[in-house]
Amino acid sequence: MKFFNTLSGKKEGFRSIRPEKVYLYTCGPTVYDYAHIGNFRAYIFEDLLKRALVFMGYEVKHVMNITDVDDKTIKKANSEGRSLHEVTDKYIKAFFEDIDTLNISRANHYPRATEHIKEMADMVKILVQKGYGYQKNGSYYFDISKFNGYGKLAKINKNELRTGERIESDEYEKKNAHDFALWKKKKPDEPYWESDIGPGRPGWHIECSVMSTKYLGQPFDIHCGGVDNIFPHHENEIAQSESFADKKFVNYWLHCHHLTVNGSKMSKSKGNYYTLRDLIKKGTDPMVIRYLLISTHYRKMLNFSFETLAQSEASLQRIRDFLCELKDRSVEPGENPLVEKMKDQAMTAFAESLSDDLNISMALKAVFDFIRKINKLLSENQIYTEDSKRIVSAFKKWDEVLGILPEDEDTELEASIKEKIDRRNRARKEKNYALADKIRDELCKQGIILEDTKDGVRWKKK
Repeated sequence: MKFFNTLSGKKEGFRSIRPEKVYLYTCGPTVYDYAHIGNFRAYIFEDLLKRALVFMGYEVKHVMNITDVDDKTIKKANSEGRSLHEVTDKYIKAFFEDIDTLNISRANHYPRATEHIKEMADMVKILVQKGYGYQKNGSYYFDISKFNGYGKLAKINKNELRTGERIESDEYEKKNAHDFALWKKKKPDEPYWESDIGPGRPGWHIECSVMSTKYLGQPFDIHCGGVDNIFPHHENEIAQSESFADKKFVNYWLHCHHLTVNGSKMSKSKGNYYTLRDLIKKGTDPMVIRYLLISTHYRKMLNFSFETLAQSEASLQRIRDFLCELKDRSVEPGENPLVEKMKDQAMTAFAESLSDDLNISMALKAVFDFIRKINKLLSENQIYTEDSKRIVSAFKKWDEVLGILPEDEDTELEASIKEKIDRRNRARKEKNYALADKIRDELCKQGIILEDTKDGVRWKKK
């Protein structure tokens, strides 16, 4: 496999530290609000990466942090007059509901920042002892002038950095590189923890350094996030982690590009801000959202619009219709040797595309080319029992990566649904079309679409 490594600025062959095992860290949610579709662009890219690695035979140990104390979470709690935990627990619960809705596979560990305060204070203490950190007015800062490699991820010229100035906020502009906060002193309107370095709370950047290395060691294989995390967050992670341990932090850095909405930055003031829940309330199938977010290469900017959402729905429906047609076809025993050859070619093209820096466009092309070829054989009645099994098996294998067909296509209908379909069939035979249409509408609301064909009625799930 090859990945574009932000650290080197080029595509590199991937080699894991441990044979056939990959240790992966992905930046998780800051739990002060519901995650929006831009957040899920990153989470789904990371899910695709993990699934692709598993597809290629790797065992993946995945850690995703949960930032439950930082400037944003504290501000939200103060504005609502609630405790930090009351606010963060609500949005942690929502986050897990949302990733399950989008069929994002769970990480092995979801460490929370508030559960690792002692380790963070200990890291700060050692950084100060080694001369990389210093105290000023009760807070502790990292001296970027002491770390020779500062700027290597974001490609900042360290000779142009404005050193000696300090910044308390977690985020700042690339052009204004300052000494950044490792530990923030106790303030009247903020939660704080007692520690060996005094009362206070950790800076945002130290959280990921501690939690990633605690669960994955140092160095580990892959660190992911959005391009907006490159600076300052990931740059600062590298500086403090490598200064602390005197060795490389991460081998491969993968970053996904921004998501825009109708060509503009997403903003509540523009009315183009959408959470996953907003789109579901509008009647959008979550798997269509997943398909849209997965279908553009992660290093390309993705533009969200209801037009592109409709295009994704059509593409996903094409796959579903194909599998539905295959399932409902009465096929004769036997096999067509062409099918096995086509399947092997498509599987190889799919794997080779994923291996090339997750080239999802070419991987999906392999799937749709396969559908087109099989449809031609179906039209010629050249698909047999064993062929059908092979085709379904191929799609199940592909879906281990894509995750867009989470339900087994052979799922049995509930008895009440079957009874409604039977009643509708009887109504049609009795020419009671009003009743038949009423039952069809009821089933549609329950997520079952009926299609009347020359071979009888068939159903599929929305």
